[in-house]
Amino acid sequence: MPRGPRLDAPGTLHHVIIRGIEKRRIVRSDTDREDFVRLLGEKADATGTTVYAWSLMTNHAHILLKSGKIGISGMMRKLLTSYAVRHNLRNRRHGHLFQNRYKSIICEEDPYFLQLVRYIHLNPLRAGLVKSIRELDGYRWSGHSAIMGNQKYDWQDTGRVLMMFGGGGAKGRDKYREYILGGVNDGRNPGLVGGGLIRSMGGWSEVLSARRRGDRERYDDRILGGNEFVTEVLKESGERVKSRLTRQSDTGLIEMVIRKECKRLGTTVLVLRRGGRRLDVVRARELIARRLVMEDGISLAEVARRLGVSTSGVANMLRRTRCR
Repeated sequence: MPRGPRLDAPGTLHHVIIRGIEKRRIVRSDTDREDFVRLLGEKADATGTTVYAWSLMTNHAHILLKSGKIGISGMMRKLLTSYAVRHNLRNRRHGHLFQNRYKSIICEEDPYFLQLVRYIHLNPLRAGLVKSIRELDGYRWSGHSAIMGNQKYDWQDTGRVLMMFGGGGAKGRDKYREYILGGVNDGRNPGLVGGGLIRSMGGWSEVLSARRRGDRERYDDRILGGNEFVTEVLKESGERVKSRLTRQSDTGLIEMVIRKECKRLGTTVLVLRRGGRRLDVVRARELIARRLVMEDGISLAEVARRLGVSTSGVANMLRRTRCR
């Protein structure tokens, strides 16, 4: 059954899971990893998104975040589009890098916040990317090392996590690390990444017990929380309005960039869209395409439509500007 529209509202806690298409690698080198982490920070800052926990694996990534004013869809589109284009150019590959739709689960904070931080930050250890908790403490590709004070990412809110362990001093970090250690032998926890009703109620035994009692719980695959939380999220989501606002915001941004760059480069929007082959027009088209895709995360298809060229034409523009 197809998944429903994505739920979101500013200030909502999400567990985001990004997967490579057909379980393929999304990073091939430390250069790729550095680029992903840098873009994650840039797009979080630009969209007012707060990141609490994250782990970059080989063929997937986990992020625990609180969405900003433009919502999770705007932030994730900017991140994934920018990274995928740069990754493909750098590694001379073509086609989709990520599964068509990343997974995002709205989470009820009080019961699940720390569980999700631990689950996400233990991913590298469970997958064998590091061999011990000591090695995880300094692992660059997970937010755990920042909470331990061994890496610094200004965009990661380590204070919110450490506050729950008494503060950001040595004692707070020790208590946090002890909590992380407590989950090392727990294995995978499917209840935190899927299952709708099962997840919301705490396992099949609780579901069956509720059914025997005749209880009817409200649930949704996109939400991690109890009955009241699920009901409230669905009530306040305003999905259709949110979707319209996001599209209008993108349209305004694209047109603003095109007008501004045309003026700076000494041409006009009309000349740009006529498809002329004058060198200055071609150059203007390339620079606008690069800005919209690489910095603003607009899709190649949408940029192509706005510039009056084909999608493959936009891809060729990006390759040419990279070669230069």
